[in-house]
Amino acid sequence: MNGRVTRVSALAAVVAFAGAVLVTFAARGDAAYQHVVREGETLASIAERYYGDPRRENVLVAENGLTAQGGAPIEVGLRLLVPHVSYHRVTEGQSWAAIARRFYGDPRRAFVIVEANDASQNEQPAEGTELLIPYPLRHVTGQNDTLQRVAKAYYGNGGRDETRRLRRFNNLRTNRIARGQIILVPLEDLRLSEEGRGAIEEFTGAAPPAGESRELQARIDEELPQLLEHVRRGRFTEAVQLGNRLLGAQALTGNQIVTIQRELGTAYVALGRVDLAVHAFREALQRQPDMQLDTVRTSPLVMRAFQRAKQQGSGSPPAEESEDDSDD
Repeated sequence: MNGRVTRVSALAAVVAFAGAVLVTFAARGDAAYQHVVREGETLASIAERYYGDPRRENVLVAENGLTAQGGAPIEVGLRLLVPHVSYHRVTEGQSWAAIARRFYGDPRRAFVIVEANDASQNEQPAEGTELLIPYPLRHVTGQNDTLQRVAKAYYGNGGRDETRRLRRFNNLRTNRIARGQIILVPLEDLRLSEEGRGAIEEFTGAAPPAGESRELQARIDEELPQLLEHVRRGRFTEAVQLGNRLLGAQALTGNQIVTIQRELGTAYVALGRVDLAVHAFREALQRQPDMQLDTVRTSPLVMRAFQRAKQQGSGSPPAEESEDDSDD
């Protein structure tokens, strides 16, 4: 009986190990990089090079299955996988659950992606948004490991929130863990340093993404209130200049495009360019067909241009225009 239990336990461990490895590879995708150890290098010096922090050697130990106790010998020629966060551009209709299933194999793990991007799980990500995907580091527990100690090793503290995060990500009912158990640790701050990205580019010919689009989208979010304020205060020329500059960023989310085009539509009407206003509203409606304008606060001229854009988008014949409609 004991032998059978041992075989079953061993099989369960193998299945868990394989599942964890598959999750890790899914998150890493084709971005895996192997560093070949050179003479004189240590885990700490390699961590310093790629992460800018020698303390990240614990990540290299875990990822490569090295022996942490006493410091594993690092031989010249040894190949070390260098894990790091990745980035994902949201496609049309993609949900948090679908993204989590793609990178982690389980839609229930979506919460770590939501948290890493300061988003809300109640609202699905906008098309075009570049998301940071935390790396699911594979940690094999040792003799004296506890979930709290694992959290402290990678998050800097073993507080209740960090421990709960590990329990939830690994679908654990309690904090109890056994020796040899695989714990996936989602790391959102495992970013490559400039030196690390440069080293990978030198070797492979291409530097890993650094979240440039994500940073640009964040800066655009900071500028959008100024665009709205220009329109609200009647600074329409300034609104057009700012709106078109933002549209030129080439890395906008769907929601950002809708907001900018909507405000441009209002500004163009005020400047007497109804044709451009209709075009702007159509661009916004293509991405958000159910978009509506406030009928109380929106001027009749703007509403007329907006309705014309909706009619053109739906293929309906345009409503009859008054003789002075072109002068709106």
